[in-house]
Amino acid sequence: MFLKQVYDTGLAQAAYMVGCQETGEAVVVDPERDIDQYHRIARDNDLRITAVAETHIHADFVSGAREFAQDPDITLYLSGLGGEEWSYTWVGERPNTVFLRDGDTFRVGNVEFAAVHTPGHTPEHLSYLVTDLGGGADMPIAMMTGDFVFVGDVGRPDLLESAAGVAGAMEPSARQLAHSLREKLPHLPEFLQILPGHGAGSACGKALGAIPSSTLGYERRFNAALSVANAGAERFVQEILSGQPEPPLYFSRMKVVNRDGIAVTGGPPEVPHLDPARFVEEGRKDATRILDTRAQREAFVARHVQGAVHTPLKGAELTAAAGSVVSADEQVLLVLDSHDEVDTVRRQLYRIGLDNIVGYAVFAELDGAAEVEMVELPAREFADLSRGSWSGNDDGSEQVLDVRGQDEFAGGHVPGAWNAPYTRLREHIGELPRDIRYHVHCRSGRRAAIAASFLASEGYEVVLLDGHCDACLTAA
Repeated sequence: MFLKQVYDTGLAQAAYMVGCQETGEAVVVDPERDIDQYHRIARDNDLRITAVAETHIHADFVSGAREFAQDPDITLYLSGLGGEEWSYTWVGERPNTVFLRDGDTFRVGNVEFAAVHTPGHTPEHLSYLVTDLGGGADMPIAMMTGDFVFVGDVGRPDLLESAAGVAGAMEPSARQLAHSLREKLPHLPEFLQILPGHGAGSACGKALGAIPSSTLGYERRFNAALSVANAGAERFVQEILSGQPEPPLYFSRMKVVNRDGIAVTGGPPEVPHLDPARFVEEGRKDATRILDTRAQREAFVARHVQGAVHTPLKGAELTAAAGSVVSADEQVLLVLDSHDEVDTVRRQLYRIGLDNIVGYAVFAELDGAAEVEMVELPAREFADLSRGSWSGNDDGSEQVLDVRGQDEFAGGHVPGAWNAPYTRLREHIGELPRDIRYHVHCRSGRRAAIAASFLASEGYEVVLLDGHCDACLTAA
């Protein structure tokens, strides 16, 4: 049996390729949209992709299943347990499509996959037990858990409500997840490998480990969320729903496109290199969002193009930031550190459904077009202004905007500050008065730089509070 985890650090997402080396067949589980990467892995290992399976309708990236579905010889294995609201509609009458229920099995060569219904993160969620029949095994070697069980955590059950807008779904989903954890895992062996759909940095959980895989025995001993679920549903519901990070705005769109479909493109778009004059011309057009992906916020603060938003190509920040500030009807213009980054950036944006990229320029080429400097106040200086109460807010002409998560804000904040998490800031634009100046802060300046640059691109007057400012915070 061949097994490879294909990990995307930008989305902290794991897909898996499992192949039978005797027959040369392979399946990809939870693929991303740019499917050329999986075909390349298959070719390099003398395999051919004959099947694609999904654990659930994803919220954080565009699934590659629709791209794979253009090949009529590939069999799709999808959950048939989502009910009216969360069933795949884009599939239509496509042949070679199998909707799985709890206990159903399928084979790829001599490798068997058994579907286990594990609802809670989403109602249709499946996990897959993998057994190497060709190697003589009569017990599964691994469980592909998707967003059911992670290393050190379990999937968050609030996204149907917090991201997809299904009112009242959060607590019932948490109870359903607790039931799945208690009912589906106890009979499985300690040695079972846990192959999760995400790792550290994903917004699909709050305490995900950075280790790529685990075993069920290890998780039984050291996964705190799993232990709480086994102790009782009431405590689990309370703890799993507290402290979850606010999902980026693009999550709601991903749920819809992965259920109902998105345009099939055959791969990421080609992104033309623009000379400075053309770049400036494109940047002045309505419905154009300029994304500055340079890694260092200090460089962005010192000098950037008018209207650019700081969306650094660093860890998982590009997708979270871009997905929170770019709307579906906007075209994208890119500022890069170097030409070598074009492929990485276009793939990351393509994976979250941002296809309309009109061009790019390297920052060093822009010269006079990049003269804007962000007003910045070091946190230590702001601390002197904010002790006890913030004097700058006395006449209502200035306002502190805290762009940390709601739970962080509740744990302590600048007196009088407003809270709007940076990943949800775009939806609050209509609520922010335009006749005052905003002092934007987070904990270190990273999230604040993204939020402040977005507000500036929308015409607001902003000051970036950069650096740690624990002294600014008063316990709630």
